[in-house]
Amino acid sequence: MKKFRNILWGIVLIIVGLIWGLNATGITDINIFFDGWWTLFIIVPCFIDLFKESDKTGNIIGILIGVVLLLSCQGIINFDIIWQLLFPAILIIIGISIIFKDALGGKVNKEIKKLNESKSYDNVYCATFSSQNIKFDNEEFKGADLTAIFGGTKCDLRNAIIAEDIIINATAIFGGVEIYVPSNVKVKVKSTPIFGGVTDKSICENKENSHTIYVKSMTLFGGVEIKWQQHRKL
Repeated sequence: MKKFRNILWGIVLIIVGLIWGLNATGITDINIFFDGWWTLFIIVPCFIDLFKESDKTGNIIGILIGVVLLLSCQGIINFDIIWQLLFPAILIIIGISIIFKDALGGKVNKEIKKLNESKSYDNVYCATFSSQNIKFDNEEFKGADLTAIFGGTKCDLRNAIIAEDIIINATAIFGGVEIYVPSNVKVKVKSTPIFGGVTDKSICENKENSHTIYVKSMTLFGGVEIKWQQHRKL
């Protein structure tokens, strides 16, 4: 899937380069900088990211906003009327996504759902207009809820004992969540990005004999970052 997205980006750049070059030589006279051209910086990345293996809600909303702004710049639609309908439409899209995400979430979501039915934990952390650092040293970690609202939450699992597959629910709203994991675990991500995203920099040194950390995230103008650190022998 990543390879396909790279191909799409390559095609976009080739087309822009060709048009620019043909215009420069006088062969064509295609106006690249048409009214609302800047909206393509919203539409194109959101469209290409539809091919990522993650929740598509944020990308669909981005495309909707970009297309509305483009049509408004072209004078095709009345911006005032559309502006009044835009946010209700966004709420409807988010609502539909919440209702159907379990059914359409794919293999990772099914694995998370199955784990949720058999696992429980009491580790709930929330940073609101503040920062919070959580560290698990030489103790078993069975999962957690990590939330950052206009703040930051950092969870350090580099010395934690992870003896089974676990789930981390991470929510970042105008904030950030950092998760440090050792190299002796696998990481699988199921994300719902709404003008936000998840970065997974984890590296598993032995995938066949490793437990899995499932990170289920929701980001709204925020981010979740999963960082790798070589496992420390205790």
